[in-house]
Amino acid sequence: MKFFDDKPYVKKFNDLLILRDLTHNTVKSYNSMLRRYLSWVKSCQRVPEDISFAEIRDYLLFLKQRENLSNRTINAHISQLRFFHLYVLRKPWDKYEIPYMKFNTKLPDILTLEEVHYFINTIPNLKHKACVALLYSAGLRVSELCHLRYEDISRKNMRIYIRPSKSRSDRYAILSKKALDILTKYWFSFGKPKGWLFPGTKDNCPIVSFTVSRFINDHCSFLGLEKKVTAHMLRHSFGTHLYEQGYDLLTIQKLLGHKSASSSLIYVHLGTTTMKKLKSPFDKDESL
Repeated sequence: MKFFDDKPYVKKFNDLLILRDLTHNTVKSYNSMLRRYLSWVKSCQRVPEDISFAEIRDYLLFLKQRENLSNRTINAHISQLRFFHLYVLRKPWDKYEIPYMKFNTKLPDILTLEEVHYFINTIPNLKHKACVALLYSAGLRVSELCHLRYEDISRKNMRIYIRPSKSRSDRYAILSKKALDILTKYWFSFGKPKGWLFPGTKDNCPIVSFTVSRFINDHCSFLGLEKKVTAHMLRHSFGTHLYEQGYDLLTIQKLLGHKSASSSLIYVHLGTTTMKKLKSPFDKDESL
């Protein structure tokens, strides 16, 4: 039976992740997947250097068939394993031996403009209402909302400064007048915070994403809505409503902080107003 200490592998792995400057969430996710993989290797009474591509395929099949992981999640495991083999074990990686899985792309659910107004207007807690109003009105990611600071809100220019996050680049987002009114009421009612715009329960720390997601879900349950409203749904709704109002995709891309214009193409598919204007060739008058 072969035993090995996984600490040196994990340390070198994390040192390399730091050098790559990957995002916090990616590092956290990769670490979880690596520890799971190393635990499986130990159960096989092997060491990581001796694992073959055939055995890696067995591991991935185990995740797929026994653990019921989605194809997207399996692909994330493959990316982590590739990084581990190339940079930690210094072993070659063959993409033909371990191919990425195909997956279906599902259009996300969105809210209508009326549903957005109803959802926000019925939130009783001012802090929660301000958070949700900003999420929708500026198309923010929940992580971007959590890390907003007092000085990021510009009343003069009616814009919000968004610090580098997932896209690794900063940008300006729209500051809605209605959202600013709600934000102002919140600010005066909650001690006029000058550091983090939405302080968390711990000292000198911002509100966390889990808390935001939880109170959005709680309010959805309170209203008895069939749709499960999420922070990302609000962001998709913002992008779709902009497209329906006639804004071009390049503008939407910049406002949402997408690296590629292709990420914004989804709003072409989601826009119901545009679809209603389209006319099938089957409906063309044959006399013309």
